[in-house]
Amino acid sequence: MKTFKTLFYLLPAIVFMVSCSSPKMDHKTQELPQFYIIGLSVKTTNQNAQSKTDIGNLFTKFMIENTVAKIPGKLSNDTYCLYTDYESGFMGPYTCVLGCKVKSLDSIPVGMVGKAVPAAKYNIYTSTGKLPDCVMNTWINIWKSGPDRKYSCDFDVYGVKAQDPVHAEVETYVSVK
Repeated sequence: MKTFKTLFYLLPAIVFMVSCSSPKMDHKTQELPQFYIIGLSVKTTNQNAQSKTDIGNLFTKFMIENTVAKIPGKLSNDTYCLYTDYESGFMGPYTCVLGCKVKSLDSIPVGMVGKAVPAAKYNIYTSTGKLPDCVMNTWINIWKSGPDRKYSCDFDVYGVKAQDPVHAEVETYVSVK
């Protein structure tokens, strides 16, 4: 019964993933040193498209509250959407942090969180097109292609090229073994 119940909850994601066909995505691989992010966070899951709502609400709050201006020690104004604290693969609960790369975690404002992103090897994918659709399509392809993921920290970087929501370019970093 438990297996059926699990399959029932996963079914919408499985149907969605199977119905979206696309070629294997090109990527490059790079080792990155540890770095730090400060921002706002939410605990979410990809089951039943919950993350779409939760992360969408987090982006709205991030923009309305002008969070970028309140983050101390920023290295740039690029916005990082960090996925971390995975409990069990891409369909289990995880934490999403929306923030900026900073020098250190010495001064975290009240209401924000700080995360150390560990040094790791990353597959880097580039999304181009309309936001947020192009980034979601990249994640669907990542889930379908099944790289040997570490599930430590993954992230999207919304830099200067992501400012036009119709013709955006966003890099997605997936930690791999």
